[in-house]
Amino acid sequence: MTDTARRWRTLDAEPGTVLLDGFHALKHALRFGAEVLLAVAEDREAALALARDLAPDLVPALRGCLEPVTPDVLRALVPRPHPTGVAALALRTRAADPAEAAPAVILDDPRHLGNIGAVVRLAAGCGASAVYTTGTVDPWHPTVVRAAAGLHFATRVEHRDAAQLPPGPLYALDPEGEDLRGLPLPDDALLAFGSERHGLSPALRAHADHLVALPMRPQVSSYNLATSVAMTLYHWMAQRPGRPAAAG
Repeated sequence: MTDTARRWRTLDAEPGTVLLDGFHALKHALRFGAEVLLAVAEDREAALALARDLAPDLVPALRGCLEPVTPDVLRALVPRPHPTGVAALALRTRAADPAEAAPAVILDDPRHLGNIGAVVRLAAGCGASAVYTTGTVDPWHPTVVRAAAGLHFATRVEHRDAAQLPPGPLYALDPEGEDLRGLPLPDDALLAFGSERHGLSPALRAHADHLVALPMRPQVSSYNLATSVAMTLYHWMAQRPGRPAAAG
């Protein structure tokens, strides 16, 4: 076993360590202030070339932290290596509070890891203040972080019991609710979305201040969870031109 592999195994066993799977996860983690403990690449020069094309601001940081490993070593460290051949370990940290008030997303007992990751990515892009999950799934599971492209470090991502949710008016998405298109969403709203199979739990639905419905063609069962979150956050953004600030 190489020295890099030994250090990886030691760090990976530490509590609070999260896997960054792929170049884009590492890129976003570095941009949003993650403490990267160890980063590896099966083709270091190819990874740096990718950085020059997609993230020139990070070339110096990546040149300083990427360690070369063989493809066999990478496969031994990461169960399913990313096509970019890059992986890293970082400390799981809480993102800074946003400068301006923004809604938080609540996923009520979500089950699909890819959906949770997609929602984290949406929340980061739309400027939501947080993503909270209830239920049994760890929102920092490696598959979730991979699906979110490492954007857990750009917005707060936490597991919470329903009784521990932050204060704010609770807007719960439900087919029996008021049409979202005619409803303003305040900046301190808590936007609650039910699980993919069972919808909102009775407990969370009972505590809702408002039930909100997404417009949908009759006889269509439902939208995908991430799609529902995207529609709702876009509705909030559309009420406030310039939020979040436009970026190239």
